[in-house]
Amino acid sequence: MTYFLGVDIGTTSTKAIAFSHDGAIKAKGSQGYEIIVPHPTWAEQDPEALFNAVITSVRQAMGTGISKQEIAAVGFSAATHSLLPVDANNNPLSNIIIWADNRSVTQTERLKQEEIAHNLYLRTGSPIHPVSVVTKLMWLREKAPEIFHKAAKFISIKEYIFFRLFQRYVVDYSIASATGLFNLKQLNWDAEALTIAGIKPEQLSQLVSTTHILRGMQTEYAEAMGLDPHTPVIIGANDGVLANLGVGAIAPGEFAITIGTSGAVRTVAPEPITDPQMRTFCYALTEKHWAIGGPTNNGGIVLRWLRDRFCHPEVEEAKRLGIDPYDVMIQAAMEIPAGAEGLICLPYLSGERAPYWNPKARGVFFGLNFNHTRSHTIRAAMEGIIFAVYSINVAIQEITGTTGEIRASGGFARSQAWLQMMADAFGMVVAMPEVYEASGYGAAVLAMYAVGAIADLSDVQPTIKIRDRISPNPDLTRTYHQLFSRYHRLYRQLEAEF
Repeated sequence: MTYFLGVDIGTTSTKAIAFSHDGAIKAKGSQGYEIIVPHPTWAEQDPEALFNAVITSVRQAMGTGISKQEIAAVGFSAATHSLLPVDANNNPLSNIIIWADNRSVTQTERLKQEEIAHNLYLRTGSPIHPVSVVTKLMWLREKAPEIFHKAAKFISIKEYIFFRLFQRYVVDYSIASATGLFNLKQLNWDAEALTIAGIKPEQLSQLVSTTHILRGMQTEYAEAMGLDPHTPVIIGANDGVLANLGVGAIAPGEFAITIGTSGAVRTVAPEPITDPQMRTFCYALTEKHWAIGGPTNNGGIVLRWLRDRFCHPEVEEAKRLGIDPYDVMIQAAMEIPAGAEGLICLPYLSGERAPYWNPKARGVFFGLNFNHTRSHTIRAAMEGIIFAVYSINVAIQEITGTTGEIRASGGFARSQAWLQMMADAFGMVVAMPEVYEASGYGAAVLAMYAVGAIADLSDVQPTIKIRDRISPNPDLTRTYHQLFSRYHRLYRQLEAEF
């Protein structure tokens, strides 16, 4: 028996999962780490902690009885938008600045006002926002020049890990396409973007396909993980596009929607597509598969805020019943009709990315009256989160011209009420794949494809088991589309006030 190992370097943990050829999980390991917040709006991580987490998680998975000879290939997934400056001796000059960091708001606003901004987005497919590596580099050059000028390379966390494992600086098209420095059509670094950032091409890693194979891992690390140093390691892609692959949403008209702490919507097109209104991103899966989509900052974290700040009675009731507080909150929300009797929530407690890309946006409850209760605020917040995701979907459909089925994943997919609300709001069928580690499985599938174990990425489809499909209620779809129009108008009217 042979297995394919998917390693997913996420925001709060790294997971290593061994999959069989048919998608069954044989073994897994994981190791968590902290987000460091040295100042408000900053978000960093220790590169050594993440490297050690890769070693530990793979060792855990391999320690379950799999022999090194049974691993046919290893594929990697990683979060996007990280920045790590390293010196000429390959030593980190700071912590990793991660995607959640918002320190470059000033640089972002300045770049947005320049004439070059629109064409820069159209070439790179990466909206101008503090999440972008371009604006992070601008901040570093202006606010930490001693680090910026000492840096020999500017890399992501995946590049750092691959350098440690193979002593080579390589970056896949997928991670590169999320930096704002990568020209989608040329598959090369964009000269004007580098000028804006103030860096040279030699300060970036060698660009390679997401199916690029490396062999000859440093022996000490191979031994520490329980791998053969000559096992093919596929560089892989970013976690978002691999989640699409992992749930089987890789054909036009198939949408992958994830809502966990935050959320995202993605579909796949055969060529790069950008939005004249700059609402969506375009990231590479392979040279023939491009993920068009957008992320929202505000998913389950909004319900967590409500739980912690206002829903103490629901928390106490959950303790009494021995169930999750969210189940009590959602049950209360479902007793309120669609539209929360006139209460609308803009859920932008942590600013917003797609489709508005406004880090200054803030949360709003609009239309409160004396009849509204906590249950109404929960219902309005749930609908606001769904509308935030739907607004991304609207932009994607406008530029791709496709519509079809939703493949749902993330914590919200455990709630039938959430899923029905999504089906009703979108007016689309929502399918729930039995895949709980979508990015890790996507990394393993890409590894299968790279080594020739499958002939085409579409071969993943028979391995994806759908546990349920939820159809929309046409009457509620009409109601929600009217409510969404009010939601969108409300944001636009308040935009200048944030």
